[in-house]
Amino acid sequence: MQHSLDIHAGATEIRTPADFRWPGGKRIAVFPRVSFEWWSDGKWPGIGPMGNPLRQGFPDLNAMSWAEYGHRRGIFRILDVLERNQVRATFNVSGILAEHYPQVIRRMADAGHDVVAHSYTMDVIPVYLDEAEERANIERTTALLEKAMGRRPRGWISPRSTPGLRTPRMLLEAGYDWHGDTLNDDLPYVMRYGDRSIVAFPNNTEVNDLPHYMRYGNSPRDMVALFEDWLDCARNHETGAARIDPAIHAHVSGRPLAMAAYEKIIRLAKNAPDVWMGTRSEAVDHLRAVVGAPGPKA
Repeated sequence: MQHSLDIHAGATEIRTPADFRWPGGKRIAVFPRVSFEWWSDGKWPGIGPMGNPLRQGFPDLNAMSWAEYGHRRGIFRILDVLERNQVRATFNVSGILAEHYPQVIRRMADAGHDVVAHSYTMDVIPVYLDEAEERANIERTTALLEKAMGRRPRGWISPRSTPGLRTPRMLLEAGYDWHGDTLNDDLPYVMRYGDRSIVAFPNNTEVNDLPHYMRYGNSPRDMVALFEDWLDCARNHETGAARIDPAIHAHVSGRPLAMAAYEKIIRLAKNAPDVWMGTRSEAVDHLRAVVGAPGPKA
């Protein structure tokens, strides 16, 4: 059912076939995901380690310094863990970080990770922008990531996974292959606009450090139990293709205790014979081949 606020209005949906399987014929897929984020000058994350917000009009230096951990320390621990386990992940990257730390983005790309555009900063959210502003934001973010890693990003995920009504069409015009700006399905699907299409790759939040760890104060070790529960559910209660994105943020889980838990999740997935683990762009290529859908430049 479509409604007046459907971001894909005017497109034809190509659903994932009922007998769809991931690469290698696997029914279960795991997509390790990492967010590497930053905010505009004078802005800071709305979620931080202190539960009591400051009075309006005062800079939250506690939240700002907490977020700095991501590019000062956390991202390097994450990259080291992925390299040690020989796993490729999908990285959501704010354009401003590609602008200031291009060597880090190049390291991601050279290691085979899927570098995904995540707007210029976390407070530049498409739904707030007019058409010219949104186009400029897409162009700026894309150019910064391309310069840093030597190739254009193929995927886009807006901050909060919150697009504007024009976002999918504008991403398609900009040459993007897929976006993650929806939560409406378990599996990716194709949205066709005439002779071109963009893949909608829904996000999920079942194993995600922000709601689990920061918002509700659970132990990082509980993320491992959540993942094990999901894997048991996919194996024993689901019959079709299943997927999950164990998601962390560099400034949240790039710290030692949380990274130890995330490494356990990675090893559980990697050592499972019935699991395919890869990047979202790899899965998009596979889906397009299965359904015969044209890409953004068809």
